[in-house]
Amino acid sequence: MPDYKAFRVELDDKIAHVQINRPEKVNAMNADFWAEIVDIFRWIDDTDEARVVVLSGAGKHFSSGIDLMLLAQAGSALGKDVGRNAEALRRKILQLQASFNAVDNCRKPVLAAIQGYCLGGAIDLIAACDMRYSTVDAQFSIKEIDMGMAADVGTLQRLPRIIGDGMMRELAYTGRTIDGDEAQRIGLVNRTYASQEELLAGVLALAGEIAAKSPIAIRGTKHMIRYMRDHRVDDGLEYVANWNAAMLQSADLRVAMAAHMSKQKAEFAD
Repeated sequence: MPDYKAFRVELDDKIAHVQINRPEKVNAMNADFWAEIVDIFRWIDDTDEARVVVLSGAGKHFSSGIDLMLLAQAGSALGKDVGRNAEALRRKILQLQASFNAVDNCRKPVLAAIQGYCLGGAIDLIAACDMRYSTVDAQFSIKEIDMGMAADVGTLQRLPRIIGDGMMRELAYTGRTIDGDEAQRIGLVNRTYASQEELLAGVLALAGEIAAKSPIAIRGTKHMIRYMRDHRVDDGLEYVANWNAAMLQSADLRVAMAAHMSKQKAEFAD
């Protein structure tokens, strides 16, 4: 596994642990972060042994969002031609969006473990994950509004499907900070933990439970859920029928049924 500048990545017992590793910079998302996350999730997608992903941040905070130096560099590169500036900024924004699309499009479930700050771009990131868990004192904020801009890397597109349109608008318009307890009440996180240690232990335990299931069934379930975001119920029903016409012929179904009948733990191939 290659060394990364902005991340530490480990694969253990079918769980890929992807940790943002810039604690001295509050895990701010610099240029290395945006490039490396695409490579990491491509590797996870291509590695059958990696069945589930845990995404966390090293140190006291999950992430303070985009590195302000990166924004400053983008601003300093602009010239006098408005059209060319707009084209350059658009390409940059689409490039950043592609980084979090890689998380969203990953075939494997991605579980975010959040402590401390989860601000700005970090909200975009966790919105691209399957599930989110936090400490009770974690701090969440859509900070872009306080920087004089609209969030542009996925928050405004993905978050309404997680917490609802009205609550998303409130947080996006005000930029106010909510803690882990409120995040759980509005559905941003599934569960809260008293400490960072309990958080990581709990999320890794849940990831292990998912990793023990049929990888064919897990990946198919995620694919169906993603498909339904943009399709009608009847479309989804027909799609899953076509999908399972092939996938139900997998050996995993026989293994699962045999294990259930014998009250043994099922062992699935990668």
